[in-house]
Amino acid sequence: MQGLAFLSILLVLCAVCASLSGPNLFVVLYASVISILAYFMVFKMIPTFMEKLKKNGLAGKDLNKCGKEDLVPEALGIVPAFVFLISVIFCQVQFQSDPVKLGQYNAGLTSISFMVLLGFVDDVIDLPWRYKMVLPTFASLPLLLAYSGPTQILIPPWLHFAVGATLDLGIFYMVYMMMLAVFCSNCINILAGVNGLEVGQSVVIAIFVILHNLIEVNMHAEAGEGAETGHLPAYAEQHLFSLLLTLPFAAVSLALLVYNWYPSQAFVGDTFTYFAGMFFAVSGILGHFSRTLLLLFIPQILNFLISCPQLFGLVACPRHRIPKVNPKTGLLEATPNLTILNGVLKLTGPLHERTLVTVVLGLQVACCCLGLAIRYSPVFRLIFI
Repeated sequence: MQGLAFLSILLVLCAVCASLSGPNLFVVLYASVISILAYFMVFKMIPTFMEKLKKNGLAGKDLNKCGKEDLVPEALGIVPAFVFLISVIFCQVQFQSDPVKLGQYNAGLTSISFMVLLGFVDDVIDLPWRYKMVLPTFASLPLLLAYSGPTQILIPPWLHFAVGATLDLGIFYMVYMMMLAVFCSNCINILAGVNGLEVGQSVVIAIFVILHNLIEVNMHAEAGEGAETGHLPAYAEQHLFSLLLTLPFAAVSLALLVYNWYPSQAFVGDTFTYFAGMFFAVSGILGHFSRTLLLLFIPQILNFLISCPQLFGLVACPRHRIPKVNPKTGLLEATPNLTILNGVLKLTGPLHERTLVTVVLGLQVACCCLGLAIRYSPVFRLIFI
């Protein structure tokens, strides 16, 4: 698993570097070197933190394993989060001559740091759900205050007669971004419960975010935009900005996945799910592609909609909504809880835990492919542009 994860990050970085040229290539090469170092740093640090967290009582039983009484260390998401923050601090030198971007960068890191702290506190003292829904709102405030992009939306041509070519949403656009941050911070935490799922879905989404950023940067570069000044136009610069954040995130997440994949040696805890969720919100908002980001979150959106009756107290909601393991067969079986995991098991019948997470991650890949296909299809432009 370690070799596969490292090969994956190398392939992603090679693809990124091969598609860029000029000053952009140097910037991304620098971030790529930082990302590779971050991967190895996380990989080496996790065993030490596993022992310390377990020694201090942050460990739990794997509910999907029959006859396994050994406790598994929890809250290991603190390691990739810590290394990620160190990595992106080193990447700050790319923005030292641009105070606006540097301010946005620091605001994004502040929001991510807040959620890492919230997640670790939740792993230690188990916060009630009402706090988990409210606190991300405050975490998003630095991000919103630093946002310098437009608050207008483009109106499809067939609606120009009613409201014109653009519509300024003003404060409502800020509310939308705040709601996006709250949703992203919680949706990965909701779609969880089997080994490797939380980190796996984050890695898949991160790879597609990288792909989307590359497409956008290269589209503007091939069109010759910014050729006279030697710099990309502002819109493409935002995608390069997002790319520099996403490369270290993908690297540290892949290193964590080595230990979290079935059979899990470490649980990531709410620390990682909140960290990953807020990271995607920061990347999408500061990269100015929040609508595209939602297209990559199709399984998470479906899981949230399915879960709403339980999340809002309309249906009884136990603490753990995961499938149950059959001690005779060792396979996971569906429970009445309203989640995508149980929905998949109802369609396929009982599955091994490794098979179930592979199926769900395959669904994530398919939905991300569909999301990008929609994003670059004439239908998207007809509806949104």
